[in-house]
Formats: sequence, structure tokens, C-alpha cells
Amino acid sequence: MINLHAMIEVKEIKKAYGQLEVLKGVDLRVEEKEIVAIVGKSGAGKSTLLHIMGALDRPDSGTLRLDGQGITDMGKKELARFRNERIGFIFQFHHLLPEFTALENVCIPGYIKNTPKGKVHDKAKYLLDYLGLSDRLDHKPNQMSGGEQQRVAVARALVNDPKVVFADEPSGNLDSATSKELHSLLFELRKDFGQTFVIVTHNEELAKMSDRRLVMVDGKIVGQ
Repeated sequence: MINLHAMIEVKEIKKAYGQLEVLKGVDLRVEEKEIVAIVGKSGAGKSTLLHIMGALDRPDSGTLRLDGQGITDMGKKELARFRNERIGFIFQFHHLLPEFTALENVCIPGYIKNTPKGKVHDKAKYLLDYLGLSDRLDHKPNQMSGGEQQRVAVARALVNDPKVVFADEPSGNLDSATSKELHSLLFELRKDFGQTFVIVTHNEELAKMSDRRLVMVDGKIVGQ
């Protein structure tokens, strides 16, 4: 069951780049442990909204609360710490560091948080084992398949026990079978770890599996 505690509250968020209005007053509420998919054509503003909700970018106006905390006016350092501790990210391109092993890649957010090294290692190993990668700990990204790399990226997103995971086209680079595995995995993660997920996707199968499917058109959420 969804616990009716708002994890994300977005009010009248606007964002422009020069003369181009990308977000035109977006309102959105996401409950705790909810899985929400945002769909829409390229250029509708989906990724921009995701980056603002994930504190990777700032809105021009409007307010944003995440886990009960207003983050619109946070300073740069405070925002970076908040992002590291409360938010996980999964991107279409895995953004794994090629010179590091799977285990080392997963540990990086924990090191940034200054969690004791042993504790980070134990958590990273646990997550990689949970994701079926216990035999890939010492493999570098170029020694793994696309699906394995994406699961390493999922483990990295979870290593600091974030409240919210933002996923931008998480299966966009994967074949059909691997995409289905990843989609099922997101729901397993919600069940086992209790995260809230907001997913930008072109994959209608994933969108329909979600608790809610929101449609963005021309900088606004227009329907479900």
C-alpha cells in the first residue's frame, strides 16, 4: 500500500534557457513509496523537470520540497550534500567510471558521504549480490554487458539509502529482454527497500506498470 506522505511537492516550477521556455508552471505531488512514470515527446521538458526535482538544476521560479524539506533556496554545498544523502540517480548511459571496478563504482557516493570505508564496502557488496552481480565485483565496465553495467548503476544509486530514486530513460540503452528485467527490478527494489521512484521514459510498458503515468506536453503535465 502507498503511504500518503508526500515525498515530492512541486509547485509552479518554471524554467527557461534563453528565450526557450522549457517548463511552464509544473505542479506535481509524489507520495512516499510511489512509482511515477513521466512520458511525452522529446523536448516536452521531462528530463529538465527530473533534473530540477533531483537538485541537479535550479528552477527560475516555483518551489520544490523533497522529503518535507524545501530545497529551492539551498546553497550549493548544502544542496550537494542533500543530493548525495537523499537522492539516487539512474541514467540511460550508465556513467560508470571506466578505470574502476563494479565494487569501486558503487562505493563512490558512500565515500563522498564520508561513510566509514568498511561499511560502504559491505553495503556495496550486499547490493551487488542482491542484483545478481556477486561474481562481477572486480570487473571493470568494459568487461560487463550493458544490462550488468546498468545494474551496477542501480546499486550505486542505492548505496546511500536514498529516499528517492530518479531514473532518466533507465532502459533506453538496453535490449527488450534486459529492459523487462530492469523494469521488474525497480518494483522489487520498492518492495524490499521502500524507495520512491520517478522515471522519465519512452517505454510504454514500463509506464503502464507504474502506479501513475503522467504525460508532459510543451512544458506542462497535462494528464495521466
